[in-house]
This record gives sequence, C-alpha cells and structure tokens, in this order.
Amino acid sequence: MNYQQTVQYLYSQLPLFTRVGASAYKANLDNTIELCKRLNNPQHKFKSVHVGGTNGKGSTSHMLAAILQTAGYKTGLYTSPHLKDFRERVRINGEMISEQEVIDFVAKHKVDFDEISPSFFEMTVALAFDFFAREKVDIAIIEVGLGGRLDSTNIITPLLSVITNIGWDHMNILGDSLLLIAAEKAGIIKPNIPVIIGEYQQEVADVFITRAKRENSPISFASDLKAEIRDQGSGVRLKQFLDVTITQTSDFGLQTSDFRLDLTGTYQLKNLKTVICAVEELLSQGFKISYDDLKSALSQVKTLTGLHGRWEVLSKHPLTICDTGHNPEGIQEVLQNIALVPHDRLHFVIGVVNDKDISKILAVLPLNTTYYFCKPDIPRGLEAESLKQKAESFGLQGGAYPSVKLALLSAQQNAGENDLVFVGGSTFVVAEVV
Repeated sequence: MNYQQTVQYLYSQLPLFTRVGASAYKANLDNTIELCKRLNNPQHKFKSVHVGGTNGKGSTSHMLAAILQTAGYKTGLYTSPHLKDFRERVRINGEMISEQEVIDFVAKHKVDFDEISPSFFEMTVALAFDFFAREKVDIAIIEVGLGGRLDSTNIITPLLSVITNIGWDHMNILGDSLLLIAAEKAGIIKPNIPVIIGEYQQEVADVFITRAKRENSPISFASDLKAEIRDQGSGVRLKQFLDVTITQTSDFGLQTSDFRLDLTGTYQLKNLKTVICAVEELLSQGFKISYDDLKSALSQVKTLTGLHGRWEVLSKHPLTICDTGHNPEGIQEVLQNIALVPHDRLHFVIGVVNDKDISKILAVLPLNTTYYFCKPDIPRGLEAESLKQKAESFGLQGGAYPSVKLALLSAQQNAGENDLVFVGGSTFVVAEVV
C-alpha cells in the first residue's frame, strides 16, 4: 500500500473515535499492552512527560515540546486529534513522522492488527512509542487522548504527570459529574511520580490530592503562580504576540519574568503557568533549560511544533478567527477573547458532533449574533438543520449550511467592514478552515 492507501486502511479497518464516537473507545488497556508487548515495549525506552486534562492539554504539550527542543533535547511529541494530516500526531523536534515510516509500520504489523483488533487510537499510540524508541528521543511529551485512567497512553511511566484542568466533556464515557471526570483524569497519577495540576478547582481538587497522597506522588498547583497579561488594550487580540509577566519563577533565579507568546488566546496564561511549573520540575530532575531557551521557545511555538487552531487569525478582511474550544469551558474562554476584539457585529460559524450534550454550550452563546450552522465533514457531525433547531430553542438565530466552507463563505460575505467572523464549536470544524 502507498501512504494514502495505508491511511485509508487505518481509517476504515480500525475503529476511529473521531468518526464513530464512543463505540471506538476501549475501556481497558489490554490491546495497547499486547500490541506494545509485540513491539518489545518501546514505551520503556524513552523518558516522557504525560499531559492530560479537559482543556489546554494540546497547547501545554506543544509549549513543553518547543522548550525542550530549543534547549537541545531530541523531543518527541504525541498529540491528537490531527487537523489536516494523520502524521501531525507524531513528531520529533517539530517534524512529522514520514509517510514511509507509517507505511512500513502498518505493513510490518498488519498481522498483529488483525489478531488484536486495536482501535485506530491504540494503533497510533503504538506507532508513536515505537517510532520514539527507534529514533532514541531524549524525551517525549505524550498527550492523553481521552480521560486518563483507561487511555491508551497510560502505559508509560513518565518523569512527570500534568493535568491541566477539569471540565464538562465526554460525559457519556467519563461520567456525568466533574468528580467522576476528575477521577478518570487522575488515573495518570503514578506512584512516586510528581504531578502538576494546572488549575486549582475547589470542587475537584481533593480528588487529585487524595490520589497523589495514595500514590506518594508530590503534587503542586500551577495556579499558585502569579501572572498577568501586559498591554491589554483594545487591540490586543489582534496582535501577533501575547505579552505576559510571571512572578515567583524561583528556579530561574528571577522574581519577575517577562514572556512573549505566539499563542495569543488569553487562556494561554493558564497553560503558561502550568508549563513553567513543569519546566521547573524537569530542572530539578537534571534537565538543562535556560531562561533564554524558555523565552525563545515560547515566542515561536507554532513555528517549532506546527500547532494550529488556537485563536488563529484566518483573514483580516473581514477579520476571521478560529479556535478549537469545543466544550462549555472552552467556549467560555473563546467568548472572553471575542469580547476583547473591537467589532460591530459577530458572525459565528458553528458545527458540533452528534454524541455530546450541547445544551451547556448553547446556553452561554450570545443572542445578538448571527449564526451559521454547519456540519463538520465526519460521520459524527450533527446535521446543520438539527443544530439550528436546538440553537433556536436557546434564542439563537441563523441559517443552516451544507458545509463548513459554505457557512464560512456566507459569513464573510455578510460581514461588514468592522464585523468579526468566528469559526468554531468543534475541532473538526476548525480542521476544515485552517
């Protein structure tokens, strides 16, 4: 098989969560353990940092990878889902795994796939771990796919575990309360392995504290750091960089540290604090990362790692911005950033998947907005007309469009000179416009 045929085989033969939803989720680690056993357990052959949470784990993972590779470490990065190319999921020093590597891995292990029947995600995790081991990376940043306790990535023994925060997402799989969701995310906390929690959330903090105590794992909360965004004037959301001041970065011998981020959503402030705490922990474990490495990497995360879809400007005429925030907390962050952008009217291109309760999202969306309802081009996408009808019950008005691109085109054509067009609601909507 060539590369396109190989990827099509993976999409069609292995259950893919992004296409079919919960039926592709395996509620145990058996397949991953067996598959990696046949690969001679590559997950034990490289150092790693494990990053989970509801929101921000992708940005946090990419920032950490950018810092480590800037500091001279050969750095693997495993993330999901991808936006355009399957190979985005597996990178070393920002470079995607080659097409030939994917072809060879699938050809070599197709018999194993037939015998084990892994999901698409289980296979991809095995591919990444095998690739990182063979390439002898110094360290790999491994992003949790879904949940934590039963996520396929949870067979690693990392140097550090990171959990960014807890929010309402995948309740049909992880549980219908924040406590249950937190318990699943806390499943990546390992015996005697330090854990950093990005945000202190009173309703779930004890879940992490109790689990860490049980595992004898040192725990800290990154939100204890003091940080603020500088120059938050009326045009700040249109700037190329986000200027941030963080205090108490003691391990760098500095009382006050100024950073310039090329990831400009204000929610990156939370992720930055998490990243700073993670870097300080790695420093204590013997990694050599300078303040200059930190500053340089954070100013070019997108260039170094290929990250897209985080408060990304697609066009300036009319001003068009997209973001992958897709759960209630993520949408709230998006709306806070929209409020910082001077504009007359908001045109909101929105699509969602069909297997999640979107009532919490629709409830927070603004009324004085024109909506362009669409379906992301995946089987799990919710039909545009169905989304429109649900949105109307919350007082939201707009039209239904047969595709994301047609919805965006209509929004841009209808937008006035001082209007703002926003595209989001689902990672899969953003994937069609970046």
